[in-house]
Amino acid sequence: MHRDKFPCHRLTRRSLLQAGIGALAAACPAVAVSQEPSGDAPFQTPTEPVNSPMGRGKGIHPGRVVWAHEPKVAVWDGQTGNWWEDANTNPGIVQEMVSGSLRSLTAEKTDRQAWRALFGYFNETRKLRGGEYRPGEKIAVKLNCNQDRPGAWRRGAGMPTPQMVYALVQQLIVEAGVPGRDVTLYDASRYIGDPIYDRIRANPDPNFQAVRFMVSQRMAGNGRAEAVPDKANPVLFSRQGVPTAYLPQCVTEAKYHLNVALSRAHGLMGATQTAKNQFGAVYFEGLGFTPQPLHNFASRDLPMGSYNCLVDLIAHKHLGGKTMLCLEDFLYVAVSQNERVIKYESFSDHWCSSLFASQDAIAIDSVGLDFIRNEPRALECRGFPDNYLHEAALAEKPPSRTVYNPDQSREPATSLGVHEHWNNAKDKQYSRNLGKREGIELVKA
Repeated sequence: MHRDKFPCHRLTRRSLLQAGIGALAAACPAVAVSQEPSGDAPFQTPTEPVNSPMGRGKGIHPGRVVWAHEPKVAVWDGQTGNWWEDANTNPGIVQEMVSGSLRSLTAEKTDRQAWRALFGYFNETRKLRGGEYRPGEKIAVKLNCNQDRPGAWRRGAGMPTPQMVYALVQQLIVEAGVPGRDVTLYDASRYIGDPIYDRIRANPDPNFQAVRFMVSQRMAGNGRAEAVPDKANPVLFSRQGVPTAYLPQCVTEAKYHLNVALSRAHGLMGATQTAKNQFGAVYFEGLGFTPQPLHNFASRDLPMGSYNCLVDLIAHKHLGGKTMLCLEDFLYVAVSQNERVIKYESFSDHWCSSLFASQDAIAIDSVGLDFIRNEPRALECRGFPDNYLHEAALAEKPPSRTVYNPDQSREPATSLGVHEHWNNAKDKQYSRNLGKREGIELVKA
């Protein structure tokens, strides 16, 4: 299939979206769509009825999403210090939230048993060597550092919670028995700031000293290595006009991938969660590590039934195919990808103080989207941010009729998870909560 180079122009947001819609229409004129472009309307009412699951649930307990919510974890007054300091984000409660989420996700009694179950399920379902983690097997952890650059973090900026990143690393090293040298934290298009880096390096344990940090080639240094693309493992997008991408070597050499996203509204996509988080892992010839060429092909203004490049990333053997665990950091939630953190009216005018966990990438993004669209202050959640969830859940026969096959060395993608919307914002019940055999199950840790 012919793939054109994507020209690197400086475009306005509106021209970028209009160009993307035009390019998509030209590339697939025969594809029928169910809606006209939204006109940037707020996303409040989905196109399908509530509790209408599509796709197939993934995980030890298929379609399970764990929600840990503890208001006492986040107490910043908006003025004193910064939200990411221990006085404002309780590290002990964060550790309890991570631990409880892992045990609730797997229904195991201890953290160690939970990790054993996660590794075992991953290997069994992919027909790999079963059993526990073995030293030497690499783990890549994708962080969402969209606002991060070298230098001090801006007060109130929406960043990964340092206490949560540390708690996850501690879980991997102490409970799962992973040597630090086998763990890489990365965001190939951005930086990983000092509040995260220093917290991990402050632990004198050699395993914490050995954890690797991979960042943009333009920002490497100060203990962070530059991400290097692996040209032997391309992402061949399933729509003509999307240029070929490459992934970081730290991802392609890893056996396991953990997706640690920030869940929030997004000015271009409507919402950013685990799928959008993978935009920080793509490299394009002549541009470097950047998601710029993909913006047009995941826009919130693309109507339902449109091709979406996020599905190719979820389906790729080295990204979604390796993802063992998805987490969504929902403690201090930003207005959008480039804005300050805010309190949510839907959380009684408090910080969201939450963590989501799942083995099903589609289910966790579906739940996160319901929380975001229910928030009056999440003003950038507009258009059709759930188009990719329909496409991914029904990947073997998606509404766009796209054949999603980003590897082209394997069979085309089948259902990548289960999608639905809750019954209402008060009860937050999904189909499995209501006794159905398929759909999402939202469990409180």
